[in-house]
Order: sequence, then C-alpha cells, then structure tokens
Amino acid sequence: MPEPIRKATPVDLALIVILALIWATAFQAIKVAGHEVPPFWLAVARVGTALTALLPWALFRGLVLPQSAREWRMVLALVVLNIVIPFSLINAAERTISSGETALLLGIGPLAGLILSHFLTEDDRLNLRKLIAVGLGFAGISMVIGVQAFQQLGTHIVAQASVLLASICYVSSGIIVRHVHTIPPVRLSALTFSIAAVLLLPLAWLFEGPPPAISASTFWPILYLGLFPSGVATILRFHLLRQVGVSMFAHVGNLIPVFGVMLGAVLLGETITGVVIAALVLILGGVALARTGAQRQP
Repeated sequence: MPEPIRKATPVDLALIVILALIWATAFQAIKVAGHEVPPFWLAVARVGTALTALLPWALFRGLVLPQSAREWRMVLALVVLNIVIPFSLINAAERTISSGETALLLGIGPLAGLILSHFLTEDDRLNLRKLIAVGLGFAGISMVIGVQAFQQLGTHIVAQASVLLASICYVSSGIIVRHVHTIPPVRLSALTFSIAAVLLLPLAWLFEGPPPAISASTFWPILYLGLFPSGVATILRFHLLRQVGVSMFAHVGNLIPVFGVMLGAVLLGETITGVVIAALVLILGGVALARTGAQRQP
C-alpha cells in the first residue's frame, strides 16, 4: 500500500512553484531543439542527458530494483506513460502547434487526474473543493493563453490529440508513482530513464534513421531539457506525488503558462498585463482551496 498523502507544507508549495517554473521553460526549448532533431531522437537526447546526470548518484547510493514481478510491471508502465509516450508525442506536436496550445491542452490533465485518483486511490478522493480548485486553475490557464488558442483547437487535430494523450499518460503515471513506493525518487528516476533509453533507442533508429548532427544552438537547449525539465523535474514530481497526491500536484500544470508569460517579461522584456495577474490570482486561489480541503480531510 502507498503511504497516505498529507496536507501540502510550505516546502511542498515551494517545490510546486519551482517545478512549474522549470516546466514553463521546457516548451520553448523543445521548439528550438525540434527544428533540428526529430521527436524520437529528441526524447533519446533528453533521457540520455538526464540518465548521465542521475545514474552516478543512484549507483553511489545503491541502485534499488523492484522486488516483485508486480513492481516490475508497475515500473515498466511508469516508464512508458511518464517518459516514452509523452516525451515523443509532445516533441512531435510542437513541430506544428504553438507552446500556448500545448500548455492549454496539458492543462486539461488536472481534471483527468481528479477523476482517476478518485477511483484508483483510497486517500485522494474527488470532492467539491477539489473540483472548484481545478476549475479555477483551468480558468486561469484560459485567461493566459487567450481566445486565440481556443480558436486554433481543431486546426491541427493530430498534434492536439497527441498532447491530450500525453496529458492523460502523465496523469496515469502519477497514480502509478504512488504505488512504487519502495524506491526513493532519485533512484527511481535513474531506473526509469535507464529503461526508457533502452526502449527509445530502437524506436528512434527504426522510424527516424541515424541520429542527426546538431549545431551548438541546438546542443544547449537539449542539455537544459535533459538536466532540468527531465532530470530534476522528474525527481521533484515523484517526491510530490507521493507526499501530496495527484489532485494537489495537478496545480503545477495550472501554473506553467502563467510562469511562461512571467519569464517572457523577465527575460525578454515582454509586458505583464492585468489579465495575467488576474489569472495568477485565480490559480493561487485554487491551490489555496485545495490545500484547505486537504486540511479538513480525516
């Protein structure tokens, strides 16, 4: 049985913010790298970079392997749903749709997470507070992304369906993480990236041929994607899912597009509008509501 979730602490909330900031930078890096590197090879590069960083530490601490056939099945499912499918699908989708559309479609994930966690866990059940909290978060996302992203829905149906499927995969893998509780987050991350590399390499060779040559301008985004949105983010994700559950963790997805706009203001001098501030208030209100709801649960 997984350990029961608890009310999010200030440290948990800080980690949620940090994770959202890391992932908010990923979409643009994928856009840049995707100009030279096809989807499967980009996934291989991300996984390989993350594995190179994490494996020495995991081996130093002692690699922990699943102890039963059931645990192995859970880990394999986690690899496929958390890395292989979503990495490949999002990489492919961002070749034809905008980062805003991607963020909007991934923002549907929290609602799916509420539903799945209600039926598949004992301590993360759906209630009115959580439903309102997720609704506030999605309203905030919609304000940031704007009407244009909604108008574009359906214009690239395959790419948009790919992002939706990736979102569902991420949510499903979040449920699995809570059941693979015998392996610490860093070592579980190293294990999953190791298996993912074995699965992705033949797929990349089969469907995309030999690895492409890359320029220096592409190398740095790939390095960043591997170290932070893949490596560091996966460790934080596994930790938070075990501690605060799927429904609380889902607010990471709501914060991503807001932070994306804010990073644009800080790094590129773009303007932060009143709409963005109002969206942030809505999203943070949803987080606060979800947290107080967790406090009142028995």
